[in-house]
Amino acid sequence: MATTVFPTKGNLIATKKSLALAKLGYDLLDRKRNILIREMMLLVEQAKSLHGEIEKTYSDAYAALQRANITLGVIEELSQGTGIENGIHITYRSVMGVDIPQVSYSSTLKQSQYGLLSSNSQFDVAYMSFNRAKELTVVLAEVENSVYRLANAIKTTQRRANALKNINIPRFEETVRFITNALEEKEREEFSRLKVIRHTKDKQAAEAAQKS
Repeated sequence: MATTVFPTKGNLIATKKSLALAKLGYDLLDRKRNILIREMMLLVEQAKSLHGEIEKTYSDAYAALQRANITLGVIEELSQGTGIENGIHITYRSVMGVDIPQVSYSSTLKQSQYGLLSSNSQFDVAYMSFNRAKELTVVLAEVENSVYRLANAIKTTQRRANALKNINIPRFEETVRFITNALEEKEREEFSRLKVIRHTKDKQAAEAAQKS
């Protein structure tokens, strides 16, 4: 770029402004990247915790379900009376311009739909444990999707920051040096030319004085 820019003061001022904007853009992108990384790491830790809690909840649920099977016999017909949930709603919040999902879950089953007389406490424990696992899975889906979106945003931000740092900023700095050196060389040439002219005039004036 440096060799294609005509070395004028106007171009020097414009290039310095572009350089300042590029540096500001890099600082902002770097700050955004750091904020996104912190947000993502918090969510990663939350996801790890949720995975552990979900595994334990499912373990408790299947253990209770097995005990219910032993005491009640085959409970397939009983489990079919538990109903189907559809109380999941998704909204979004913005983190540094990145849309992060917020999943809200509210049970649409107001009460147990299976017969109380045909079940027992172990089936109730299994039912509540599976419901809890479902709630945790909804939260985990929100967290993991958020991590995925943040990771993509971090990659994009890092790529743009790298382009500014490794391409744009060095190119503008090179152009500033090129124009500055060219203008300084031009000033030196102009100074030398004026010095020669002044010397010539002084010499001519001295010769004219001698003749007079």
